[in-house]
Amino acid sequence: QVQLVESGGGLVQAGGSLRVSCVASGRTLNNYYMGWFRQAPGKERQFVARILWSGGNPYYADSVKGRFTISRDGAKNTIFLQMNYLKPEDTAVYYCNAAGPNTYWGQGTQVTVSA
Repeated sequence: QVQLVESGGGLVQAGGSLRVSCVASGRTLNNYYMGWFRQAPGKERQFVARILWSGGNPYYADSVKGRFTISRDGAKNTIFLQMNYLKPEDTAVYYCNAAGPNTYWGQGTQVTVSA
């Protein structure tokens, strides 16, 4: 079993930056993709970014490309999403995801961007 715990959400003005974190514990996540998804009120959950647990092959949704960066700290079993130049439309609950032979989700962290 895997536990994913997100943190780092909050309120920020448009144009600002925020970093959310996801700490993974439990079984090994080798060969898993670690991803970030987000869900705004009344909308479906959407993909934001993903990276291999090893730290390679980052990939981004077009809506965040050039503004968000996904990374990993292997020593801390932590995945980060650095979000720069935030826009009000980035407001959502951000979820950490581990995708592999099984799929795991964190509980989410709220990110609110004010205009």
